[in-house]
Amino acid sequence: MHHPATDREIQEWVQERHGFFPTIVWIAHCRRLCGLAAENLSAYQQSRFEPCPLDRQDAIIKAFRHFGMLPEE
Repeated sequence: MHHPATDREIQEWVQERHGFFPTIVWIAHCRRLCGLAAENLSAYQQSRFEPCPLDRQDAIIKAFRHFGMLPEE
């Protein structure tokens, strides 16, 4: 069973595989889009002001799937 990944783990995974370092606010926004609990509540609350760019969301959501936070497609 996978543990819910930390924001730091997600950042590292995305950077290694997709070549960019997602901000915690972007991760919080994607967590909200997917119905996941935010690790960092203040980032989650701020995420409505700085949404994750559409072209970055897929990589972050793939990280959620990799860490077992969402079902595989």
